[in-house]
Amino acid sequence: MNCRWVAATAALLFSCATLLAQSEFYLGFDRNDYPGDANLNALRRTFSFAGYWLNNPPGEKNNTWAGHRATVESAGFGFLVLFNGRLYADLKTVTNAIRLGQSDAQAAVAAAHREGFPEETIIFLDQEQGGRMLPEQKAYIYAWLDAVIAAGFRAGIYCSGIPAKDDGNIVTADDIRQNAAGRKIAYFVTNDARPPSPGCAFPKRPPNPAESGIPFGDIWQFAQSPQRKDVAGGCTNYNHDGNCYPPGLSQLHVDLDAATSPDPSHGRTQ
Repeated sequence: MNCRWVAATAALLFSCATLLAQSEFYLGFDRNDYPGDANLNALRRTFSFAGYWLNNPPGEKNNTWAGHRATVESAGFGFLVLFNGRLYADLKTVTNAIRLGQSDAQAAVAAAHREGFPEETIIFLDQEQGGRMLPEQKAYIYAWLDAVIAAGFRAGIYCSGIPAKDDGNIVTADDIRQNAAGRKIAYFVTNDARPPSPGCAFPKRPPNPAESGIPFGDIWQFAQSPQRKDVAGGCTNYNHDGNCYPPGLSQLHVDLDAATSPDPSHGRTQ
């Protein structure tokens, strides 16, 4: 038998298997409010993973997800673990931003332990403001990321993947990555504009996160609820009230996400 032929065939089969493995993507959801135990089974029929907040989500006064990790995992979901970060107005100075980043990272790690997430879980910092990150924002973000990693977890960031037209078409995800000084960061990017977003859709073959326009993205939030008319006005399939509702749950609006893993934060314990 020709050994070179065998080796070449084996390499080709390995390459094909790798491509097939990379062609499978997973649909998930995130929302500020816990959907309720009674809705988890219906949601699981559509989604592989769920966003899970460790602190109060943006604009909320409490965190209704707290204490539900085991129930969500028992329903068969993977996790997208989220921590709501600071707005620019909270940061004041670079020195203050570093201090806040470190203390918020400690709070995120403590909440992750309290909820029962294993070490090495990826915790995503929610960066709500887009455009070019100012020095105070960068100081906060990188201090947070470094402290989370130092505590034995992995770190990621949720940020915009849309060019900021009022800021020289800067894309926040690119700006953060270019200034990350080699840090290993997972990226959860939002781009609900059409194109590339499919709108409020629940495809059996979810899109590749790289189709968001951010080739290094691990998770793509391709629809927000309610629909953002200024960004996603061209997107279809939203309800008449502007929200996106999953199949069979007409009163439970969700944001839609696609990921390269059914457990993007690797937060399952079983």
